[in-house]
Amino acid sequence: MKFILNIIWLVLSGFWMALGYVAAGIICCVLIVTIPFGIASFRIAGYALWPFGRTTVERRDAGAGSTIGNIIWVIFAGWWLALGHIVTGIALCVTIIGIPFGIANFKMIPLSLLPLGREIVPTDQPFATR
Repeated sequence: MKFILNIIWLVLSGFWMALGYVAAGIICCVLIVTIPFGIASFRIAGYALWPFGRTTVERRDAGAGSTIGNIIWVIFAGWWLALGHIVTGIALCVTIIGIPFGIANFKMIPLSLLPLGREIVPTDQPFATR
């Protein structure tokens, strides 16, 4: 079932949202100082392509650096990625078949706003640690 949901997700919104994250990652990697943001953006792009069967958990070793990084991320890239999830989620919720995918888009908004200090894990291991 996860495979079918991921294929439908990929066609309806996953590809476009992943392109947004890749664009943000490339922009962040151009500037040397923001390479950690670019890496986080590429990591989330993979999650945006294929989200069903995976979830995010907080990393226990994330500290003040990730909090400061998240504040910088929200200011420069997070808000427009979250806006993309909101617009796509609303558009998907117009049809009955798209409602679960719209809800999945809404669930990705916190990750798009605060990506640092989070880890993507399979859903059968939601409390996995490094």
